[in-house]
Amino acid sequence: MEAASTARHAADQAAVIVAAPPAESPTQAPAAKFTAVEVATIAIAVVAVIAAARVAEPFLVPVVVGILIAYTLRPLVTALERMHVPRLAGAALVVITVLTLLITTTWGLRDNVSAVVAELPAAARKLRQMAAESARDSQSTMTHVKAAAAELDRAAAEATGKADTPAAPPPATSSVATTLQGIIATQGSKVAIVIGELLVGFLLAFFLLVAGDTFRRKLARLAGASLARRRITVEALNEIDAQIQSYMLTLLVTNMLIALVTWGGLALLGVSNAGMWGAVVGVLHVIPYAGTIIAAIVVGFATLLDANSASTALAAVGMIVVIAAVIGIGLATWMQGRACHLNIVATFIGVLFFGWLWGGWGLLLGLPLLAVLKSIADRVDGMQPVRELLSP
Repeated sequence: MEAASTARHAADQAAVIVAAPPAESPTQAPAAKFTAVEVATIAIAVVAVIAAARVAEPFLVPVVVGILIAYTLRPLVTALERMHVPRLAGAALVVITVLTLLITTTWGLRDNVSAVVAELPAAARKLRQMAAESARDSQSTMTHVKAAAAELDRAAAEATGKADTPAAPPPATSSVATTLQGIIATQGSKVAIVIGELLVGFLLAFFLLVAGDTFRRKLARLAGASLARRRITVEALNEIDAQIQSYMLTLLVTNMLIALVTWGGLALLGVSNAGMWGAVVGVLHVIPYAGTIIAAIVVGFATLLDANSASTALAAVGMIVVIAAVIGIGLATWMQGRACHLNIVATFIGVLFFGWLWGGWGLLLGLPLLAVLKSIADRVDGMQPVRELLSP
């Protein structure tokens, strides 16, 4: 009897086990699904944020520039503080030193810039002579097409018996000098705006450097009361700090190398003011992608007018492109990739987006902003799609 009851009990337990629904594995939790309303809400919020960022460019750009400068200069201020220099005095010393170096470098190039400006009339005269000689040597295809079109118009007029109507006089246009004056005035106002934004950024960086870790502690407290949230926030801030410093160091090293190598290459080609043009190429290369194109065009045109040789100008353009590819893309990408770990396609698209959003400032600030976004997305579960897009 006991054996029979034991067998019936075992059979009942087996039946219960078979009939019970399978338990879900904790590692196979169902993926969260967004409803159509949630997707639409997220899309509207993203568009609203983009529109607000575009409208608030005059405010956001100096703020972002100031934060980047503060992150870059913070190790120097910290080192001075360890040497028993008060933080206020150390921050003032570092900011004033950097501004002095920038102003001194710009002032040192003043003579070369003045020499280039003084040669503009002769360069314009040389360009006009080259264009006239090219026009005398051979007629362009467009000239033949215009002549054929005129003959066809004359034949059609004779066939229909209509006299040729005199061509209307061309509309009055402004002189080249007036156009150049307008361009210079417009670009001068833009340069003044950029200088003002840089000064505001340095002022904000000074205040951030004086504050020290105050804002870091405030952000950690705002993250929540739990120690886990605060730890994640501190880790994200530390990674952002390291990535920005690595990016700025890479930017400084690669652009100085590009300027020096370009200087030597243009000097070998016999280009006048090779040092100034090397500095121009180094500064323009700060702007990703577009800076190299602008530098190649400007230096190629200057070399053509200076050497009066198309082959020398093409050699200068090719040299700048090769230098930018080897140092600006190869070395810089390797150095930044080790620190930021960003997908190159997503990075290119992101830089283009920020360039559309904020113009030249967007091209310059796009890469560090993407690195910051990647650091945040790595630690926020709700930003998994952003993390997947930016990951290599």
